[in-house]
Amino acid sequence: MRKALFGSASLGLVISAPAAAQAPDWAKVEIKAQTLAPGVAVLFGAGGNIGVSHGSDGTVLIDDQFAPLTDKIVAAVAALGAAPVRYVVNTHWHFDHSGGNENFGKAATILAHRNVRVRMVAGGTVAGQTTPPAPPAALPVITYDGGIAFHLNGDTIDAVFTGGGHTDGDTVLFWRKANVLHTGDLMMFNQGFPFIDVDSGGNALNLVASLDKMLAMTNAETKVIPGHGPMATRADLQAWREMIAGAVETVRKFKSSGGKLDAFLAANPFKPMEKPNAFVSADALARAIWASLEAKPAEHGRAH
Repeated sequence: MRKALFGSASLGLVISAPAAAQAPDWAKVEIKAQTLAPGVAVLFGAGGNIGVSHGSDGTVLIDDQFAPLTDKIVAAVAALGAAPVRYVVNTHWHFDHSGGNENFGKAATILAHRNVRVRMVAGGTVAGQTTPPAPPAALPVITYDGGIAFHLNGDTIDAVFTGGGHTDGDTVLFWRKANVLHTGDLMMFNQGFPFIDVDSGGNALNLVASLDKMLAMTNAETKVIPGHGPMATRADLQAWREMIAGAVETVRKFKSSGGKLDAFLAANPFKPMEKPNAFVSADALARAIWASLEAKPAEHGRAH
């Protein structure tokens, strides 16, 4: 992954229309499983990548994509030889990661950072799409601040709030024995610019700090499940961090010299790196970093 100037969306979120506006044809979506270690797998489909821990102690699902895909996800879990889902952990509140909550919540226990429940109760707008308040069955029933640990299936899985960045309630999960990290949308691999959802408490400075904490958890052999995109490595995670940090520094220097946002956008140095039809545009990237730098320090990682 190239090291470059980087950043993300702002209060005036600018998301490329094709990615945000069109729902998939659910009948055509295929859930594909990849085994990462004994009892550990990832499911790829539509929406956020799903992590799976399974074994004699039960099945844990990390995110659950969209409600129309629940039956396919259940079938993919069963094909792994796993028992029905016992726990669901939401890495954050966005609809492409928690859309199956109401279905799974009828039999499984849902856990998340407390800000996830706050935002799901209230509803809101994400990437131009209105998300209504979640029904009770879709809400996390166990919430935490710093994190929580699962001791099951022969491993310890640490669910950790690293301070957010994509939103104000991002959880990363690390399998200590299997050496697998699920980043949620704090990392999106081969997807273009990162999505920093300022309207949901996201902040570029928090994102860099969270990535530093994730790098400290891992080593060269760690298998990284990004929120979107194919499997990644710690080297990919490091490159992602360097790109974002470099972009933050570029905007910071321009801003501290007295430059204005409109002038930065007019000469946007991120434009050459913009991928066609990418989810986040170069201007959205710059706006998000600008908004992050203007946020009050107390709001960085602030809990509700």
